[in-house]
Amino acid sequence: MTVSETAWDPQSLRARWEAVRRRISRAARAAGRDPASVRLVAVGKGHPAEALAALAAAGQADFGESYLQEALPKLEALAGRPGLRWHFVGALQANKTRQVAARFHWVHAVDRLRIARRLSEQRSEHLPPLAVCLQVQVVPEPQKAGVPPEEALALAAEVARLPRLRLRGLMTLPPRTEDPARQRAHFRILRELLEELRRRGLELDTLSMGMSGDLEAAVAEGATLVRVGTALFGPRPPRDSASQGPARPGPVC
Repeated sequence: MTVSETAWDPQSLRARWEAVRRRISRAARAAGRDPASVRLVAVGKGHPAEALAALAAAGQADFGESYLQEALPKLEALAGRPGLRWHFVGALQANKTRQVAARFHWVHAVDRLRIARRLSEQRSEHLPPLAVCLQVQVVPEPQKAGVPPEEALALAAEVARLPRLRLRGLMTLPPRTEDPARQRAHFRILRELLEELRRRGLELDTLSMGMSGDLEAAVAEGATLVRVGTALFGPRPPRDSASQGPARPGPVC
């Protein structure tokens, strides 16, 4: 058994999963929140379908993927497991929207009206509206996607009108820092923006924020979805560029 296989054997995975759930529960209680108000999204990018299946067998229901080519075989492999919810959490290119609209339950990183319109047009009327979050850059970072906070209201108003989408809330990938105070400050910007959008009449209920290294700060500031990869599956193995397409820079979940 290789090192990577050891990291995601069922026993190891269940232990990591339970440890992450305990972290979420402790953080929620420390913030005076019900732990059930925070949902864990297991981000499996770079890891095989067998690892996701092991977590699904343990009781994990929400899974996140960032690369469509990598995700589709996993959706097929786990198609026989009822009750799973698939979240597309990566940057979404216009030529990938059709499959995402057809196969996923959530999209976390909408930051352009063009992408939102394509998702709405390509979502089947036989499926429930696709749940989406707007990606917001709480701190300007040119290499990352996301709409500036001052432009979020206008985009949210347009997306909320699209017929086959349901705008649920906001998502962010803040700058990485190990300082809990700075972590909370970044997440507070997103929470306050959500509160402002609610005051403007939008019915939003979701803050998608927090990953392996900062989920406690995110929960303290109101996260309802935390996206965790490394703390569950271990470090990602090198990507196979031939099978998964060109690598794109992105944060470690």
